[in-house]
Amino acid sequence: MKGQKIRLAKAHKQNTRVPVWVIVKTNRKVVSHPRRRHWRRRSLDVK
Repeated sequence: MKGQKIRLAKAHKQNTRVPVWVIVKTNRKVVSHPRRRHWRRRSLDVK
């Protein structure tokens, strides 16, 4: 159970937007996060 909670927390941390400083530094070439996950649309494969 504890390992599953850790993996869920990791997935939660990874699911953030691209930082503003990255957008500024790349002159808006990088604005989207291709691996961004929405809780209703895509399920996690957490064991």
